Amino acid sequence: MGQSFKDLVVWQKSIDLTAAIYELTARFPDAERFGLTNQMRRAAVSVPSNIAEGYGRSTKGEYHLFLGHARGSCSELETQLVIAKRLSFGESKRLQTAEHLCDDVGRLLCSLTKSVRASRFSVPTPSVP
Repeated sequence: MGQSFKDLVVWQKSIDLTAAIYELTARFPDAERFGLTNQMRRAAVSVPSNIAEGYGRSTKGEYHLFLGHARGSCSELETQLVIAKRLSFGESKRLQTAEHLCDDVGRLLCSLTKSVRASRFSVPTPSVP
């Protein structure tokens, strides 16, 4: 395990996903600013945030719980991408990029969750300078 949550590929990809969602939703109709745009951005931000928060917790059980929250947010975002596609919101290429990133992050989260559940390690305590 790395020294920081920032070393996790799933966290890095989820940051890419969040940026892709912001770029995609920037071109949604103005009427969706407080609707689908807001929901998608919040769900996207929640994924890397929960990975980081779980990593920073003191027990494996807490880490596992927060990875579950991240997976839930990723699934929520996947559903919202389907809705955006159905409503023809956003540019096709950006939507496709976001869908692929969401799939990748979902698979990586599933693998990390299984790994944490099966492991005997405990989450490292961050070093305080």
